[in-house]
Amino acid sequence: MNAIDLARQPVLAAPATAKKLEKLGLRTRFDLVLHLPLRYEDETHLFRIADAPYGSPVLVEGEVIAAEVQFKPRRQLVVQIEDTSGTLVLRFIHFYPSQQRQLAKGKRVRALGEIRRGFHGDEMVHPKLREVEEGAPLAERLTPIYPTVNGLTQPVLRRMVQSELKAQSLADTLPEMVRQDLDLVPFADAVRLLHSPTPDYSAKALTDPKLPAWQRLKFDELLAQQLSMRLAYRARRQGRAPQIVDQGELRGRLSASLPFALTGAQQRVVGEILQDLDKPHPMHRLLQGDVGSGKTIVSAMAALAAIEAGFQVALMAPTEILAEQHYIKLSAWLAPLGIEVAWLSGSLKKKQKTESLAAVADGRARLAVGTHALFQGDVVFQNLGLSIVDEQHRFGVGQRLALKDKGGEPHQLMMSATPIPRTLAMSFYADLDVSVIDELPPGRTPIVTKLVGSARRDEVVDYVRRTCAGGGQAYWVCPLIEESEALQLQTAVDTHQQLTEDLAPLSVGLVHGRMKSSEKAEVMGQFSGNELQVLVATTVIEVGVDVSNASLMVIEHAERMGLAQLHQLRGRVGRGSAKSVCVLLFETPLSELAKARLKVIYENTDGFEIARQDLQIRGPGEFLGARQSGLPMLRFANLEEDLELLEAARQLAPEMLKRWPSEAESHLARWLAGREQFLKA
Repeated sequence: MNAIDLARQPVLAAPATAKKLEKLGLRTRFDLVLHLPLRYEDETHLFRIADAPYGSPVLVEGEVIAAEVQFKPRRQLVVQIEDTSGTLVLRFIHFYPSQQRQLAKGKRVRALGEIRRGFHGDEMVHPKLREVEEGAPLAERLTPIYPTVNGLTQPVLRRMVQSELKAQSLADTLPEMVRQDLDLVPFADAVRLLHSPTPDYSAKALTDPKLPAWQRLKFDELLAQQLSMRLAYRARRQGRAPQIVDQGELRGRLSASLPFALTGAQQRVVGEILQDLDKPHPMHRLLQGDVGSGKTIVSAMAALAAIEAGFQVALMAPTEILAEQHYIKLSAWLAPLGIEVAWLSGSLKKKQKTESLAAVADGRARLAVGTHALFQGDVVFQNLGLSIVDEQHRFGVGQRLALKDKGGEPHQLMMSATPIPRTLAMSFYADLDVSVIDELPPGRTPIVTKLVGSARRDEVVDYVRRTCAGGGQAYWVCPLIEESEALQLQTAVDTHQQLTEDLAPLSVGLVHGRMKSSEKAEVMGQFSGNELQVLVATTVIEVGVDVSNASLMVIEHAERMGLAQLHQLRGRVGRGSAKSVCVLLFETPLSELAKARLKVIYENTDGFEIARQDLQIRGPGEFLGARQSGLPMLRFANLEEDLELLEAARQLAPEMLKRWPSEAESHLARWLAGREQFLKA
């Protein structure tokens, strides 16, 4: 059996143990080699009790001279051991009869733990214990402590890991010249050191991310990710898609009808998209733009190029409010050009849905706009040439693929108003071409952000009254629809009732996710037409809502929301010429995490900088959201700390696939065996 097949073999364990290993993500035998310790215990050095330092784990040995169960102030086992230098108390609040037997008077034990000053002298609380004979040899290496789950003990894991370290090939998958150029230690040396470190390494040194062994493992992980992304990119470029040659007439007519001109950044990204559409392989382009940068008009221009070439276009958005906003805006732009736009959502009545489905199926509707209803089985396109997915990170991989499959291999344009930090784009989005709208349309006013404690809520209500009396409009956002005893948050329904009383005679509306689509549309229409001065809402208005007269946003319990969500909500104002303000109401006391988030949103208006700091606070797993279900997440590398390694891996990946394909295959087998689905994301 060759090394690749051996690495891919499932773990050798009883079914019950295999299930526990599966929870840890350990499916193949080589996964055990890459299951690295969280920390280490030092049982190589024995301290005399009198000499053992405070503040760090130490190993001591002594004979039990007293052991009793005490009942005050609570039930606990208190044991006293002694050596030639002194005595030490071992205290156990949770204990078993077996421990009592192990700690009977006259027994000799080794105890590993942290010594602290207790009420009755120096003590260890819940030390790790081992019964020993006098003069028993010490461990020769530090003891690794692995991530585990209930029922899977450290000794069992250690035995399994050590077995695979002997059985597996640890030969280098990096060509020797590459390894030397990058000044990386051999793979075998790195994993052996991290699993079985010698005593000349301290436990602290072994967890230092700059340790050469860790640098090697991080680089290998990043390289595997880059290779998988590069292969996915290559596979997609080998697909066949309709070649869409832009004729420009419809785009020209739309441009002439608009009350604004496209910014330079919008024109640039339209050009990048048109170039992709003109190629025979499917476009996979991510269009990034901060809140309010004008992604919708760019998607309209892309859609017109496909429509003029004889193809249909589908635009999918994650929420009904956002999808409906797109439908209203695109219909207003495209209907005068003679283009029929169909609307598909889960809340459509049967007759409306049947009409929309027929218009899409027979090709009358050149553009279909909707929610996830677009990829249901009963939706049939005549000739889908382009699919556009807005807020793409909020859809799972399977949902995006289902829409793609409606037209064989249509071109794909994915849009996101959550700016993606450069390091994230270089790693988790390396399989996509990326366009960035890095310029806001003229006339947008900067938004002033204010942090206000909830004790000053009455002042905020008064500020809303004054803003609306001056002709403005305001949003008031609440995080929940109805009362939750667990969270004790102010609810949208209660807030609407309270503000209706407090702000009389102003008109106050309410919109939330559990309302019928028609009800939401009616309320949003009233707010857009200034029939309502204040709109109380849940976070359903997070994306896509565009009311230029609204200049004040109040967000309750801002400390409980993520940075991306706060930035999106803040972006609902500042869309007209009036001075705009976003008030973040928070409850005290604030956690350290909440303080960090509010500080970032208060100090920054640039979505990319907010996203960069958000990535530092949360890490890539949470930041990526639904997309992570289709991507190999990083276990060891840190995108902010390991930028140099990421750059090196990104540069090496295409060269390795070209010059050393067998080494690249071995590297991927080692790191992604059993996870080939990641390549289809």
